[in-house]
Amino acid sequence: MAKITLDNVAHSYIAKPKHESDYALRLIDNIWEDGGAYALLGPSGCGKTTLLNIISGLLTPSKGRVLFDGKDITTLPPEKRNIAQVFQFPVLYDTMTVFDNLAFPLKNRGFNREDTRTRVLEVAKILDLTDSLNKKAARLSADAKQKISLGRGLVRKDVAAILFDEPLTVIDPHLKWQLRGKLKEVHEQSKLTFIYVTHDQVEALTFADKVIVMYEGAIVQIGTPQELFEHPSHKFVGYFIGSPGMNFVPCILDGNKAMINGIGIELDDKTAALGKESHGSLELGIRPLYLEVHPQEVDASVPAQVKSIEDQGNYKIITVRLSGHILRARLPEGNVSLSENAWLRFPKSWIRLYANDKLLTR
Repeated sequence: MAKITLDNVAHSYIAKPKHESDYALRLIDNIWEDGGAYALLGPSGCGKTTLLNIISGLLTPSKGRVLFDGKDITTLPPEKRNIAQVFQFPVLYDTMTVFDNLAFPLKNRGFNREDTRTRVLEVAKILDLTDSLNKKAARLSADAKQKISLGRGLVRKDVAAILFDEPLTVIDPHLKWQLRGKLKEVHEQSKLTFIYVTHDQVEALTFADKVIVMYEGAIVQIGTPQELFEHPSHKFVGYFIGSPGMNFVPCILDGNKAMINGIGIELDDKTAALGKESHGSLELGIRPLYLEVHPQEVDASVPAQVKSIEDQGNYKIITVRLSGHILRARLPEGNVSLSENAWLRFPKSWIRLYANDKLLTR
């Protein structure tokens, strides 16, 4: 196991980068604590796999250092870093049995036969591969092959970290839920450092203790799932986390009110004070889950027009127009009966103010 430190790391695939836009990975200074379960979350092309490959040694960063437990390993190749890596597509020996595939990392490092067998049986049980141990890997389904690939990463107990690069992409949705739960169990038992790359917010939020959200080659927020949902520090996090994403509306301040084209939304004293101290254009943010929609006027509500209602089974997504701006609300099934008009209420405790895309806070 290891504490992994990224010391002012940046990377460009251009030989002589001159501008910030030339970097696929912008300056990152971060510590991954020993034994933590982390998820790297972001859209395709944001730098997740580049960062993972720098940690694993498949890439040497253009700038900065990588340290394991304080030791500089920036130039060490992968085989010298004592890590296990699980890729998006299974990497197996098709002519070997499932047992031999799982045992290979241990045999390659000189583990004795009995210890190898014991560990392989443990991992096979965790991944429901016990009945397939004597089968050739080539004869198995894509799901089963990826489970073997996961098992090869998990079979060693002595690794500094296990790195997962979108490992459940080829797995069917039902099995994904099972395997995420299994991985979480394995992490709790082993206390190894897990780093899990994904573009799927559900995977990231259900697997990790800390989620690292990336955008355009930079880390924009590190936090628990609750912190990312309730206090997104950047507008991108608000958009990317949650379904639908966070509502954002341009506004100006008038006392303790956020004014949206002449319509005033009451703010609490702390939020209003942060807005008054800020510089740059302001936007009011609120999660669809917390935006209240009423069929008639209630205290501190503002009028809006209903554009559409989508029934999602156990909840509804309501799209409304407020003074020229589109907002969405998520309400329980059967909670509200609406016509063309509605009244919106913005609970003060769930309103966030942003300036230049960043959350105002102190």
